[in-house]
Amino acid sequence: MPEVTLRIGPKSYAVACGPGEEDKVRRLGAMIAERYDRLGNARAPLEAHNLVFAALFMADELSDLAARLAEAEHSVRKAQAASDRAAGARGELEREMETLRKAEMRAREDAKALRHELAELHEAQRHQHDLFGSEIDETALAMVLERLADQAESAAAALEAAHLEVPRDTA
Repeated sequence: MPEVTLRIGPKSYAVACGPGEEDKVRRLGAMIAERYDRLGNARAPLEAHNLVFAALFMADELSDLAARLAEAEHSVRKAQAASDRAAGARGELEREMETLRKAEMRAREDAKALRHELAELHEAQRHQHDLFGSEIDETALAMVLERLADQAESAAAALEAAHLEVPRDTA
């Protein structure tokens, strides 16, 4: 089993380690030596106390890092939840937009059919008479049919406007 000598403070320590772990043990020993050196003139008379203080420095740093890691993990979870909600909302908006597109298409088809029907009614009106043989009031009938066509156009325009107001990108 390989052995590594670590110099921490005024003493050297022989440490056994697994094969191939020598460099890692040296790096860890250097970290301890660095914390030990922070004691400066405040060193205790017993070396064991000084090593405990160096270990406390490291434990404090480890505790801070663990807290930061926990905070970062919490932030990641929150961001993922927000991303999931946004993806759900985006999917819902896309489904709603598709529904609006279909409704707009139907409204346009209805408006076209109404225009065609209106044209047919205008043509038929020219040849119709009431039961008493008089001609139908073409002007009144035309006005009623024009209002109906205008209402169909308004409905199509409202559907188109609603389609344009839906946000295209929620991410």
